Amino acid sequence: MIKKLMHSYALSENGAKNFIRAVIWSYLYNLSLMLPVSVVMAAVMYILGCVETGTAAAGAAFQYTLIAAAVLAVVYGVSYVNYATLYISVYDESINRRISLAEVLRKLPLSFFSKRDLSDLTATMIQDCAMLDQMFSHYVPQLYSAILTFLTVGALMFAADWRMALAALWVLPVALLITYGSKRLTKRASKRNLEDKRAVTEKIHEGIDKVRELKSCNRGDEYLEELDEILAAEERSCLRSELTSGAAVTASQAVLQCGLATTVITGASLLISGGISFPYFAGFILAAGKLYDPFTILLQNIIAVFATKVRIDRMREILEYPVQEGAESFSSDGCDIKFDNVSFAYEGHAGVLNGVSFTAKQGEVTALVGPSGGGKTTATRLASRFWDIDSGTITLGGTDISTVDPEVLLTNYSIVFQDVILFKDTIMENIRLGRRGATDEEVIAAAEAANCTEFVKKLPEGYQTMIGENGATLSGGERQRISIARALLKDAPVILLDEATASLDVENENSVQTALSRLVKDKTVLIIAHRMRTVEKADRIVVLEDGRVAEEGAPDELLARNGRFARMAALQKEGAAWSLGG
Repeated sequence: MIKKLMHSYALSENGAKNFIRAVIWSYLYNLSLMLPVSVVMAAVMYILGCVETGTAAAGAAFQYTLIAAAVLAVVYGVSYVNYATLYISVYDESINRRISLAEVLRKLPLSFFSKRDLSDLTATMIQDCAMLDQMFSHYVPQLYSAILTFLTVGALMFAADWRMALAALWVLPVALLITYGSKRLTKRASKRNLEDKRAVTEKIHEGIDKVRELKSCNRGDEYLEELDEILAAEERSCLRSELTSGAAVTASQAVLQCGLATTVITGASLLISGGISFPYFAGFILAAGKLYDPFTILLQNIIAVFATKVRIDRMREILEYPVQEGAESFSSDGCDIKFDNVSFAYEGHAGVLNGVSFTAKQGEVTALVGPSGGGKTTATRLASRFWDIDSGTITLGGTDISTVDPEVLLTNYSIVFQDVILFKDTIMENIRLGRRGATDEEVIAAAEAANCTEFVKKLPEGYQTMIGENGATLSGGERQRISIARALLKDAPVILLDEATASLDVENENSVQTALSRLVKDKTVLIIAHRMRTVEKADRIVVLEDGRVAEEGAPDELLARNGRFARMAALQKEGAAWSLGG
């Protein structure tokens, strides 16, 4: 049962156990609400007995008052424990759910993120989790407890009088069938509404992210028209979803109201014919009313569960996605990176790498060059196990990297990307990201080695200056040097450089290259570059073309061959001499 609950509702093991406790206490709470009915029935029957025998009923007043007080105390106590068990367990599971999602996301391969956009994942982490919190605090435990209450009270009613029980309970299975019959329509409408909501979020995110391009191309009005259409579609799907669920609930509740009428009619007929006594008649009326209340909630909860199931499926898709795993410890014989007959393709695309083999040796700079789409960036990402290869092997120091936990593996890598990501924090903390616990002095030393001192001194608060979202207050060269300072601070034995100077002007490029020369000393360096001046001093060149190694060797050796690398160098030299004047 625990495993089934975990799978069905995306719960942790402890959350599934707490869910069962919440159902039990909610069930006991529903039963406790029947106790006042029992006390009233007992008091009425006692009074009627006293009237028939002519004895005084005042003597039992104190006794029934004590019983009523005890019943109220029980109802209060059960209600308190039910509330505490239900909501505290929901809050605990809410924390566990978000932590579990974060832990899984941390271990997922980048292939997963290529299928899901940022707004979709954000919606799952925030909106879907919030919806599940509400569901487990207001819907699902009450749903199960209402079913148990119905079975228990129904059995007692049939034991007391099957005719009255049938008159009171026939509407319940009919109402359930109507509600359950709407399951497919409700899920379909909820899924469509969720997709439309996501489309709105994506469109708004796109507008904010691309506002510069929209303004510069005078496409703002066109964008707003498209946004209006998407918003209108979302509004329509929201109405359809509400109408679908509302119609099912209204129809089932209308049937439910018929139950009280048939109970009264049947009871009155039996009372007139002498088939039952008045206390039984009154008791059935009260019990039916008490039973219909939780059942009305049950019908609403079933519809809510149908709608929320779509969000559970989305969350389960993340939680059950295969994570990257491996050994928690790593030892190697040196830090050579070796590709041996490696093939890889992104899902749904043709092969990016096909039988690639080369070695990036420790203490050398190995440059990957070639036309766009040749597989250079993919090779560096595979070398750091951002993705897992389809076939072949990649080893670091003789150890197959697919057998090592990605986080453990990445402790050996310092990576400088072309697109630098900075956080809305100080320069000091952005550099300290390279090594947790580094002292201020160590951070400053890394910054100086990366030639950051020049521009940091000009900032109002030096290293404590807040740099805005993604370093918005800094230039491209300044942001790149902070990225290099991170890598210097980490001081890992393997360096991956992905077009680290491609978008820089000459002055910034010289500063960054000086910093890079300090970074790569005595390391295993794998560098991607299109500019020949960036790779001309590399120890080894690997030319990747159409996912294969077209050429490999020292720069001078490849130039002498007059092959692909030589043609690339010649074309770039011609391009450098080009000018607007012709």
